[in-house]
Amino acid sequence: VQLQASGGGLVQAGGSLRLSCAYSGRTFTNYSWAWFRQVPGKEREFVAAISWRNTNRLYTDSVQGRFTISRNNAENTLYLHMNSLKPADTGVYYCAADRSAIQTMRRATSIDYWGKGTQVTVSS
Repeated sequence: VQLQASGGGLVQAGGSLRLSCAYSGRTFTNYSWAWFRQVPGKEREFVAAISWRNTNRLYTDSVQGRFTISRNNAENTLYLHMNSLKPADTGVYYCAADRSAIQTMRRATSIDYWGKGTQVTVSS
């Protein structure tokens, strides 16, 4: 199983980025998907999640209205569209897949699959 995140980079505050997470290696039926982020010295933080049917989404309060999580089943790719970026959004972003519901997945206590991170840096 492979989850490959990409799309990070350096952007000025107020800018936008789109992260992608291409996944392969198995069929992910009934899996929820999520993005987390982490900065040095802090725990990994939940950002957004989407249910396996793409019907329900969940966001942490700080990104609500600015970020959008989506998934293209045909392309086996998870996305995170990030607008109005702030320096506080800086971190390494990880995609994840898990069999639990998105409300449970946000706690990140036991995630089935993690992707390698992609660095997002927002300058002020």
